[in-house]
Amino acid sequence: MKAYLNEALYSSRRSAIREFTALAGTVPGCIKLTLGEPDFDTPEPVREAAKAALDNHETHYIPNQGIPELRRAIADFENHSYGMDFQPEEILVTVGATEALFIAFFGILNPGDEVIIPAPAFVLYEEIVKLCRAVPVLLDTSKDGFQLSRETLEQAMTPRTKAILLNSPNNPTGCVYTRESLDNVHELVKDKPVFILCDDVYRQLVYTEDYHSFMEYRDLRKQLLLIQSFSKPYAMTGWRMGYLAADREVMERLELIHQFSVVSTPAPFQKACMEALSWDPSEMRETYRKRRDYVCGRLKAMGLSYVKPQGAFYVFPSVKELGLDSAELARRLIREAKVAVTPGFCFGAEGFIRISCGASMEDLEEGLSRMERWIRNRKETMSHD
Repeated sequence: MKAYLNEALYSSRRSAIREFTALAGTVPGCIKLTLGEPDFDTPEPVREAAKAALDNHETHYIPNQGIPELRRAIADFENHSYGMDFQPEEILVTVGATEALFIAFFGILNPGDEVIIPAPAFVLYEEIVKLCRAVPVLLDTSKDGFQLSRETLEQAMTPRTKAILLNSPNNPTGCVYTRESLDNVHELVKDKPVFILCDDVYRQLVYTEDYHSFMEYRDLRKQLLLIQSFSKPYAMTGWRMGYLAADREVMERLELIHQFSVVSTPAPFQKACMEALSWDPSEMRETYRKRRDYVCGRLKAMGLSYVKPQGAFYVFPSVKELGLDSAELARRLIREAKVAVTPGFCFGAEGFIRISCGASMEDLEEGLSRMERWIRNRKETMSHD
């Protein structure tokens, strides 16, 4: 029956992040610096809100887009915190940012359409685009300090370009797009029927005051789609809650995909998300900042180059000088050093590795010490060859 399956499934890859995390699990004592998951627990008030909803028997069907109170709270949060102008009807509560991304891509793409994806990039983008029978166009930003130059953007644009995906702060680099990078995108698309998908899930984990989202370009309001998640800023990865925001005319169509796939998100979690929106994640953010600074200092001592992250909780150093492709390097680190990182190839960036600062400081200290010893031995071996 294999021949009768959807052909798009055979061009899709499994997540290498999960594969290398699973491989690390087969090595006793291996320290995992792979998953992009906070080591914090969900704040107690958020958990209590879900418990109260259950005790209040809020276990029945709810409106497809989410309860009105939550959609209003999300719109108010976006409008008051980030200068948006959303109405509750323009908010769709989704099963994490993943469903929001799938709805956005599935809703705007036709077979053969092209989507520009600045790389390094989270592997999910490319795979969803391919499942939609569209064409991912990876734009290499590594030579521009992970920023977006006008020249590279113009080279990537074609008459078939339907959308550009922007993820800032970026996974895996932690880089934040400058105003110049965003202006370059704006100048390129302001007169074209091109959608801009803003995956801003790390927006509340920014270490610079000079942060801007492309959502600020309200002259393109009808072309903008915002993807958000409760997972990263509120340590709610297991809850699988997020949202999609778009112009009302667009949302009226996109909501149908959600309605006919998952119907709605879990009813008891709606009140928990409302509580999360009032929670201040600054303490978590400062912890990630300290870990970032620590990791950067250790990498510098190892002689590895990197662009200092301005957000999220990742560091993405170059390992090209070690003479191994990123997958082989990651496998050897697991087997020989008992420390797991994510190879850059799965983000479309060979020659790099991703280190997650979502791990505890204890694990970062020991994991980086193991990595440093292995790298020292590797360099000595290379010098004798």
